[in-house]
Amino acid sequence: MLDKEKIITETLQESADVKLKTINACKGEILVAVRTIVDAFKNGKKLLLCGNGGSAADCQHIAAEFVIRLTAQVNRPSLPAIALTTDTSNLSAGGNDLGWEFTYSRILEGLGNEGDVLFALSTSGNSQNIIRAVEQAKAKKIFVIGFLGGTGGKLKGCVDLPIIIPSNCTARIQETHITVAHIICDLVEKEMFC
Repeated sequence: MLDKEKIITETLQESADVKLKTINACKGEILVAVRTIVDAFKNGKKLLLCGNGGSAADCQHIAAEFVIRLTAQVNRPSLPAIALTTDTSNLSAGGNDLGWEFTYSRILEGLGNEGDVLFALSTSGNSQNIIRAVEQAKAKKIFVIGFLGGTGGKLKGCVDLPIIIPSNCTARIQETHITVAHIICDLVEKEMFC
């Protein structure tokens, strides 16, 4: 018989354990990410985000936190963040006309500028369209922060700053990506506006 209560307890415990391991695994990288984003915003640059599946939804979530605000206690202007995952016309035309692996790189070619920051989300670190987006970002001198998991995959060596969640479970990685993104946004807000 399915022990639902046990599954609930074990899942929440595993999620908490991954977040606790992330403190030591990623604290330094989180601080560098905050400094990089603050510097970009202060220089009139923007944050761009790309990912697939659940990570695509996370991009939209994170962009909204920067554009609108994370906490009501910080009264601040909007910050420029764009989820490249939300324009279905660009995504479907790119996938149809160029191939799925080129969708984000093509959008970055048009929207990215030197000095911008890209959040590249990939739980495996091996998504071909994210790898190509990172290559395009590097060509345009865009600083790339990789939100990764497990070993970091191929992207670990391609991004400027890998934030690698110490888990091999996609769900735990994505949950922790959102937690880390909330921390980054919170610190950016406080550093810039408090």
